[in-house]
Amino acid sequence: MRASNVTLRRRLYVIFVLGTILFIALIARLGWVQLMMGPELTEKAEESWRREIPFSAKRGEIWDRNGERLAYNVSTPTVWAIPAQVRDPKTTAAQLSRVLGMSEESIYKKITRRSSIEKIQPGGRKMTQQKAAEVRELELPGIVVAEDNKRFYPYDGLAAHVLGFTGIDNQGLTGVEAKYEDRLKGHRGNVAFLSNARGDRMPNSSEKYIPPKDGLNLQLTIDKYIQTAMERELDQAMVKYQPDHIISIAVDPNTGEVLAMASRPNYEPANYQSYASEVYNRNLPIWMTYEPGSTFKIITLAAALEEGKVKLNDYFHDPGFIEVGGARLRCWKRSGHGSQTFREVVENSCNPGFVTMGQRLGKEKLFQYIKDFGFGTKTGIDLAGEENGILFKLPQVGPVELATTSFGQGVSVTPIQQIMAVSAAVNGGKLFKPHIAKAWVHPETGEVVDEVEPELVRTVISEETSKKVRETLEYVVAQGTGRNAFIDGYRVGGKTGTAQKVVNGRYSANEHIVSFIGFAPADDPKIVIYTAVDNPKGVQFGGVIAAPIVQNIMEDALRYMGVPPRKDGVKEKYRYGLDTPMAEVPELVGRTVSEIYESLNSNFRLAKYGTGNTVVLQEPKAGTKLPRGSTIQIYLSNEEPKN
Repeated sequence: MRASNVTLRRRLYVIFVLGTILFIALIARLGWVQLMMGPELTEKAEESWRREIPFSAKRGEIWDRNGERLAYNVSTPTVWAIPAQVRDPKTTAAQLSRVLGMSEESIYKKITRRSSIEKIQPGGRKMTQQKAAEVRELELPGIVVAEDNKRFYPYDGLAAHVLGFTGIDNQGLTGVEAKYEDRLKGHRGNVAFLSNARGDRMPNSSEKYIPPKDGLNLQLTIDKYIQTAMERELDQAMVKYQPDHIISIAVDPNTGEVLAMASRPNYEPANYQSYASEVYNRNLPIWMTYEPGSTFKIITLAAALEEGKVKLNDYFHDPGFIEVGGARLRCWKRSGHGSQTFREVVENSCNPGFVTMGQRLGKEKLFQYIKDFGFGTKTGIDLAGEENGILFKLPQVGPVELATTSFGQGVSVTPIQQIMAVSAAVNGGKLFKPHIAKAWVHPETGEVVDEVEPELVRTVISEETSKKVRETLEYVVAQGTGRNAFIDGYRVGGKTGTAQKVVNGRYSANEHIVSFIGFAPADDPKIVIYTAVDNPKGVQFGGVIAAPIVQNIMEDALRYMGVPPRKDGVKEKYRYGLDTPMAEVPELVGRTVSEIYESLNSNFRLAKYGTGNTVVLQEPKAGTKLPRGSTIQIYLSNEEPKN
């Protein structure tokens, strides 16, 4: 049956309408794509065409507290290849090989890869400027030299464990370099251009430069001068005593700022691969745990005074030992100290006296103070790798554990815990959180964008108790076991420590960690210094080995900090047969030889240089204290001495 004309017309009309709708839809879609989606599609197309040559951001510099640069960047160019633009790979590989010291084969593989851009490494990475110039002179198609940065540490190993180091990509791996990676690294930039499928630059296209955003500069609390003095003393001690390790920290007790931190063995950040990983990965002042020995007695003393369990002028009799729980705990002086005040108990570092303090406190009170002073938990210092230390759990504490803890045995601490706790004991009772970062500075404007404020953790003891602790510890240095830390003209307080090391689960009779912690001025502490020497060779006493190290660092630091000398402290006490008699060098310049012999009072010998009868120069200078019998060098002339 044939369709009628009407039916055919209707069908044609429907087809026309549908075709018209479809055509309008296609036009609309095309308009949408062209007009509305055009920028987005163009951007996506350009992304597929775009090639980028990266430019590294400058990593933020690291300064000491006075703006002295401890770590910064030096320009080190890097060679990049755009494989699609390389015209003659074999010739290119051969020419680059001669300059970069790489094999032709390895370079050829890189420049013929199916990738947008390739770094020519290792020879072409972080090169010298001279090599970079040689590569540029070759004018090889597809080969580009871009600026890169390499970390530079101008003082070699100074503060190495604090600073840490960066990897080949200038990323922080240890120390503050790793801790503050996000703020130091910045964000890299690039030069972008458009290319076709063969890698040729597209005609009439322009380059787009996105500048790198440099990282923030970090100002530390570390003082380069004090750090240098500390490391000098540690180096000398390593040679003299040949210990397994040495640890030293200096802090401002009133803020928690770390002024210096060092340990031995040391390493150089720029050459860290040459050292064993345990040397550069372990920051001993915050990582190492050990029994502190007698420096821990400061905590027992502070707690006993705060609780009113002892008075410094009360008397205690020491027969040389004390019986506790069936065990005889001995004093370091086998014959005992006899009758003495509790101030002298501290002065003499008498173990039985401190056991008595601990017993009067009881285990609950003593261990509460130990925890309040920060032991058993991390201090929160802004460095990675900090340990907790180890304390007895209260149910485990019997009479013997209470007694040994009272004089620093059986408890395990870190050096940073120890120095922060003692700082709290002498600064008025305030426990601060230690910190290394002081401020963040914008690299272009020099504006301080962020500053670290002192953080008070808690107040542990009263100012009155803290004052008693300071006064007592000044006697330790002037007249007790800490005599080798005494500095003429300065008020210094402190405490010695000598602790047996635990070797294979038992206390070693021959290996000790000897230590000293000191602070000055004793009546208003501005600096606290702690030094521990692990297994020194020879005599192993904190007062003999560690105290002189702290003395030398402390004296340099006090003079540098502008702390004026004073004569109102506790007077040094001479111990016959133990101490070397000292005498003060008189002023000899401007006097005649016949006049000066009377001034010497047989205390010194003279070494004379030059001709004449008048002293124009002397060495050492007047006011220096020397052992009696020492030699003074004088230089003679007939001319008047120059002022």
